[in-house]
Amino acid sequence: MAVHEARSREAEDLSVVPRFTRAGMLHVPKDRLPDHEMLPQTAYQIVMDEVMLDGNARFNLATFVTTWMDDEADRLYAATVDKNMIDKDEYPQTAEIESRCVRMLADLWNAPSSEASVGTSTTGSSEGCMLAGLALKRRWQQARRAAKKPADRPNIVMGGNVQVVWEKFANYWEVEPRYVPLEGDVFHLTPDRLLDHVDENTIGVVAVLGSTMDGSYEPVQEICATLDEYEASSGVHVPVHVDAASGGFIAPFVQPDLVWDFRLPRVVSIQSSGHKFGLVYPGVGWVLWRDAEHLPEDLVFHVNYLGGDMPTFALNFSRPGAQVVLQYYQFLRLGKEGFRAVQQACQDVAVHISRTLEAMPEFDVVSDGRELPVVTFSVSEAVTKYDVYDVSRKLREHGWLVPAYTMPPKREDLAVLRVVVRNGFSHDMAELFLRDLRTAVDWLDDLSGPMPREEQPSTFHH
Repeated sequence: MAVHEARSREAEDLSVVPRFTRAGMLHVPKDRLPDHEMLPQTAYQIVMDEVMLDGNARFNLATFVTTWMDDEADRLYAATVDKNMIDKDEYPQTAEIESRCVRMLADLWNAPSSEASVGTSTTGSSEGCMLAGLALKRRWQQARRAAKKPADRPNIVMGGNVQVVWEKFANYWEVEPRYVPLEGDVFHLTPDRLLDHVDENTIGVVAVLGSTMDGSYEPVQEICATLDEYEASSGVHVPVHVDAASGGFIAPFVQPDLVWDFRLPRVVSIQSSGHKFGLVYPGVGWVLWRDAEHLPEDLVFHVNYLGGDMPTFALNFSRPGAQVVLQYYQFLRLGKEGFRAVQQACQDVAVHISRTLEAMPEFDVVSDGRELPVVTFSVSEAVTKYDVYDVSRKLREHGWLVPAYTMPPKREDLAVLRVVVRNGFSHDMAELFLRDLRTAVDWLDDLSGPMPREEQPSTFHH
């Protein structure tokens, strides 16, 4: 009994020691597990002190990823954080919510039948690209073998502006990537340069609705029309996958008359990021096929050891279900009218920023935010004392995280800054940003000589 009391007093004394003088706060091993446990409050303080050194997420103008949600969404997140999306037998209602989201997106993207839609949630848009690419490759292989033709040299055609996930896809699954290079002031894939890269071994063409490089949309309808003409003259059918990582949640609300989705018969699959302009915390994405025919059955696995028959088509197995619940929350919370209001507000802010930049002689606007709410701009050729990297560093002093990078091959001579306007980046915050940009430029303009030059990264993959 005495020993028990002594230990209790020890624990009690430990709990009342001022937090920043506790042993755990004085020495924390960085490369091995500590030898002893510590109070949860001490561990919390140590980790919290570390992450305080990160940038402010709301000031991060580099990322497309959602950094703000309603308080109700935060509470819903906390209440569902323990749900495993793959365990559909134990969490049947979360599985039903996932199915509802797929049907809602099928309707939004004009699938032939939203009720019979085929799709799945993913950990993000990148996984959706991998799955869509796999389906393209497998269907091409099956068709080639059925025709008794070689199926060992698949290629995929895309613009030089695609996100790095497509380079990964081609590498991981041994598909030749054919990049259509950028030329002049066009920073994405266009129909007039497409057919030089397409042949009977092409598993598909990737059309990007919202380039990470400059926020521009590729002309999906014109790309499909060009491939229609190619098929009529060659007999070779080439399907299209739309990488709508960002645009899939923008175009239906801000540019509803733009034809880019399943209304085009050649579009066989679409993927998008719920955690970008889908307005959900990371990470959740969605990939849909126009019908079951375009998702080969031999890519779908069935397991029963979780209870019941669980068809699964994903690169991951266990993954969070909370973000799927949050996506459903946003669909209910906002509806079409609410999504339109949010995305239009983002675009209005982006256009305001671009107009202000156009009036500043130090900058040239590359994209003005009228497609994705993304503004890219370069330093004018007349400016000799500094470049985009110097501007980026000066803005960081004010807390703003603004990426500076060069465009892909054939336009690596052009270096730009990019501002992504997301939900939560208000007109007032835009004014604060423009004020700090003006301050940074004034400081750089007042230099007596050019800033020292240093080697800069040649590409940007975000």
